Order: sequence, then C-alpha cells, then structure tokens
Amino acid sequence: MKFAFRKLTFACACTILGAAMASVSTSANAIENKDIKIGVSIWSSTDVLGSDCKRVLDEAAKALGVQVQYVDQGHVSEKVTASVEQLAAAGCQGIIICNSSDTEMTSAIKTANDNEVYLTQFFRIINKEHSPDIYKMATDSPYYIGAVHENEPENGEKLVQILIDKGCRNIGLIGWEQGDATWLGRWQGYKAGVEKWNKAHPNDQVKLSEPQYAGTSSEGGSKAAEALMAANPKLDALIPAGGGGDPLQGAIAAVERAGKTGKIHIVSTDFLPDLGKRLENGSMAGESGGHYCDPLFAFMMTYNAIKGNYKDFAGKFVDFKFPYLYVSSPKDYSGYEEYFVKQLPYTDKELVDMSKLDMNALQATASKLSIEDAKARSGK
Repeated sequence: MKFAFRKLTFACACTILGAAMASVSTSANAIENKDIKIGVSIWSSTDVLGSDCKRVLDEAAKALGVQVQYVDQGHVSEKVTASVEQLAAAGCQGIIICNSSDTEMTSAIKTANDNEVYLTQFFRIINKEHSPDIYKMATDSPYYIGAVHENEPENGEKLVQILIDKGCRNIGLIGWEQGDATWLGRWQGYKAGVEKWNKAHPNDQVKLSEPQYAGTSSEGGSKAAEALMAANPKLDALIPAGGGGDPLQGAIAAVERAGKTGKIHIVSTDFLPDLGKRLENGSMAGESGGHYCDPLFAFMMTYNAIKGNYKDFAGKFVDFKFPYLYVSSPKDYSGYEEYFVKQLPYTDKELVDMSKLDMNALQATASKLSIEDAKARSGK
C-alpha cells in the first residue's frame, strides 16, 4: 500500500527579502503547514549531539507550525531502513535521515520512491566514487533531494594540526563504525594531516595509530582509550573521532582514571555541553562541532519540497555544504556557549524567513553560520 502525497500546484511570486530571499505566494490548493509532517530518522535524539539536533528541529517545527516525528534507530542497519518505512507509514510527506550508510540508502530511496515521500540526508553523503550505482539511484530519484554534510577530510586535518601545535607526536585513534562514510572521511583527513607534517618535518615525526572501534557508547569509548594507552606508553594524544559524543565522554573518563588528564591531549568532533570547563581543566585540547544546525537545513529543504517551492529533483543531487566551528581554548568556547548553547543561533522569525529562501540563498545562509554571524544577528 502506498502512502502517497499528491503534489499540489501553486503560483509563485518572488520578491527580495534581505539580500536574497524568495517569498512564495501559494494558491488556495497548497498544503497548509499544519498538515505537514516531517519525519526524522536519527541515531539518537537523546545523546549529546542528537539532543541538540532535536532542540533546533523542534523549534523550527514550532516556528513554521508543522508536525515532526522522530524514530531513534541506533545506527543499527535494519532499524535504519525500517525507520524510513515506519515514518512513511505514519503519513510523513518528507523524511530527513542520519546515520545512513550508502547501502542503507538503497532501501531508503526505494521506500521514498514507492511512497512518494521526499528524503534528505544530514551529516552524510553517498560516496560517488565508492558507490556509483547508489549515487545514480539517488540522482535519478524524483524524491531524493540531496545531502547536507561537512568537509570531513578538512575537519580531520585541522584537528590533527591542533594536536601537533600542542606538541603531540603519538596519537591514538578511536573510530565508531567501520565503513561509515563520515568516519572514513575524517580518518582520511587525520592521515593526510600527519603525512603532510611528516613530509615537511623529517626529524620530528608524528605517529597515528590504527583505529580502535568504540561503537556509539560511552563504554566503547572507554575501552578503546584503555586499549590504546596500554598498547603505547608514549601516547600523548587521542582522537575519539565522533559517534554522537558518548564515545568521547568514555575516552575522557578512561584518561582521567589513568591519571593522565592534561598529559594525553584529546580532540574530537561533536561539542560536549561542558566543553568550556574541559578546555580549562585540560581534559579536552580542542574540538570541532557546532554543526547541530546541519539537520535544520535538511529540514528546510524537505519542507520546501513538500510545499512545492523546490521541485524537479529527478536527475539532480543537491550537495549542500555546512561549516564546522573549531575551538581550542576557553576563550574560543565562550562565544559558542553564548550564541549556540544558552540560546539557538536563529530566532523564530529568522527560521520562518529561512523557510522562504531559494536553494542558493539557503546554502549561502548555511555557509556563513559562525559565532561571529550569530553574534552580529543578535545585535550584541
């Protein structure tokens, strides 16, 4: 049985709002916001990163007056694919999804096509080189919109450089799931950063371990850190690569138990809620993150597809880039805490205005998000 959503036509009239805003005037037949339901397939809506994602998505749904429904799938493959079916069956006209491997996207896209439900990835992108058939399937789909993601190799290089600048030369690496596209991109960056340094400094070499895998749990991060410390007494740095924040917390706890806080420098991706204090006490050396708005832009893309503002996706793959923020000192973090933790970086009015942007203007808005941008818009 198909849970189909019939596309509705409407007349558009564009005006300029700010620098590049498209305001859409709809006909009486257009779907009303109160009737829109957007599904969120997410690894966890309660861990460090996932709860921030939920916070901003709930605010966007409230500002626009639309419904949102979550399914936590724990990055378990069969639950990932089942979550899309579940959300389509629940009457969602669009779904945003993460985590999602390339192979899982085969099933997800088929479900979207079969049920005429729009689908957008966040924190992930199908690898065009490694999965050309799946990438083509996504491109050909009239319902797959695209992917909102970060430059993970660049992220990896920058984090390695933070450690090198702090004098670290023996780096232990903790991954979360083998084969995960985002993990592989970060790993590529860590290796590239080390190779670049070693080539330029033949007498001052950096060593990067093979990864220990932690899954997405705190316990996994703790065990991986303990194994790396046991294997290399000279270890002076750890990179828990990600996994939602829980593996990082486990790794920090393991280093603390070993009495090596401040001696083993830790960098990671996904901001912790107490990052400012951890930068002060030395349990963290630096972090990339602030990207919990990534799913917000996937949400806006999906909302506009449902409204009919964005259309003709068959033959397209929207590759939507989102920037990381980097902090390596308490001073760096103070601005992030003010404009991303104590409050969201966008007001309800700005969220509504954002929903009226065309795709190019939406990308421009995402690209400029920073601590300085949020501060300037706040008027402080």
